[in-house]
Amino acid sequence: MPSNGEKEGTNVPLLQDSASTNVPLLQGSASTAPSPDDSAGTLTRRFWIESKKLWHIVGPTIFSRMASYSMFVITQAFAGHLGDLELAAISIANTVVVAFNFGLLLGMASALETLCGQAFGAKKYYMLGVYMQRSWIVLFICCVLLLPLYVFASPVLKLLGQPDDVAELSGVVSLWLLPVHFSFAFQFPLQRFLQSQLKTMVIAWVSLASLLVHLLVTWLFVYKMQLGLIGTAITLSFSWWVLIFGMFGYVACGGCPRTWTGFSMEAFSDLWEFVKLSVASGVMLCLENWYYRVLILMTGNLQNAKIAVDALSICMSINGWELMIPLSFFAGTGVRVSNELGAGNGKGARFATIVSVVTSIAIGVFFFILILIFHNELALIFSSSEAILQVVSKMSILLAFTILLNSVQPVLSGVAVGSGWQSIVAYINLGCYYLIGVPLGILLGWVFHQGVMGIWAGMIFGGTAVQTLILAIITMRCDWDKEAEKAATALRNIK
Repeated sequence: MPSNGEKEGTNVPLLQDSASTNVPLLQGSASTAPSPDDSAGTLTRRFWIESKKLWHIVGPTIFSRMASYSMFVITQAFAGHLGDLELAAISIANTVVVAFNFGLLLGMASALETLCGQAFGAKKYYMLGVYMQRSWIVLFICCVLLLPLYVFASPVLKLLGQPDDVAELSGVVSLWLLPVHFSFAFQFPLQRFLQSQLKTMVIAWVSLASLLVHLLVTWLFVYKMQLGLIGTAITLSFSWWVLIFGMFGYVACGGCPRTWTGFSMEAFSDLWEFVKLSVASGVMLCLENWYYRVLILMTGNLQNAKIAVDALSICMSINGWELMIPLSFFAGTGVRVSNELGAGNGKGARFATIVSVVTSIAIGVFFFILILIFHNELALIFSSSEAILQVVSKMSILLAFTILLNSVQPVLSGVAVGSGWQSIVAYINLGCYYLIGVPLGILLGWVFHQGVMGIWAGMIFGGTAVQTLILAIITMRCDWDKEAEKAATALRNIK
């Protein structure tokens, strides 16, 4: 697969630092790790060894992502028991306004996967701290530029067809969520800084502490102090900053002595080059993240929109909760593929891809069956409204298929990140999601009068399924030995 010079730099051995972890399985290169074509080892043994390497990254990442996302789910659940209007407002604020910026900022922060990977592989450890500070600067400026979306959330939502009462309350909530918005600029770079050094357990423990704080503060503000919907927004903002201070406290207090040497003026140099790389990295992820936000907005234009938005938001929350698992495989696969390619082991990268895809699909099938079995009970933690419960139960089949498809697609995207194919995947996302999926959803939803079920079905089978198929074909046709050669060339060019 072709890739430009900058993105080939992602193909570095991220797992070389023996001081950052005491896990021998993750320290070996192609010379020490069993090769997929090693006739002395059975397929089962090789699968087991690769699985242990993968799960060392994926396990803590799943926990930390689930804990962080659970803060949003808990907030939404508390709001749902305040009333249907409150549930719709917090759902729109979280899944449209906040998540719109979340996708862009998360994608921009993924530039650190390239830069920190290069610095770590080249043993220029101090540069990891410099790169993280550059990311803080760039993402903070981006947060400031995105402020109008929060300030003018109500008129924008009305313009997009949301009911007036929902749009007005969503606008108020959005303003109270501004601290969450600015937390992204610091949290995402910190996570990637630690992840590049395999310090995923640190992120997991801090995430657990933040989740427990969030439960306590939400109970205190909503039930004891009776602050209502605004109280739920305040607790979310508070808990996300606890997450940031926890991770930075670990870094600044000696947890990363070689990679964090304090604040540096060097962080203000080469910012334009960093901006270009951040934007390029952000396009791939934000196009995908925005896709299901479009689904929520389109549903808001249907008749009886409030019930439809509530039900769909609940389904998207459940989907988002489970999506933390394949997204963790996205991160783990990117590290494993990048490590093997950086070590010159193309066959190892291919085998790592196979193990990750098979494992993620198996988990996806499990949740597919679980959703079908408990379709009547899915919405109980969010709402007691009989109308909403019935609509969610009806939507469960589409939710199940969405989860199944999403068990494959993020893993293949992780292969793309590890191999430096981000720009190619960005074009694929644009074409499949917005030129096929959205028009098909509109056609089924309005022209064929299938409502929210039609919109969702069109976007799943027209967008996500086609994109997954294309990524699978690209991955299967990849010349892994050639990709390993490109990685070796990129490593030699690091000064």
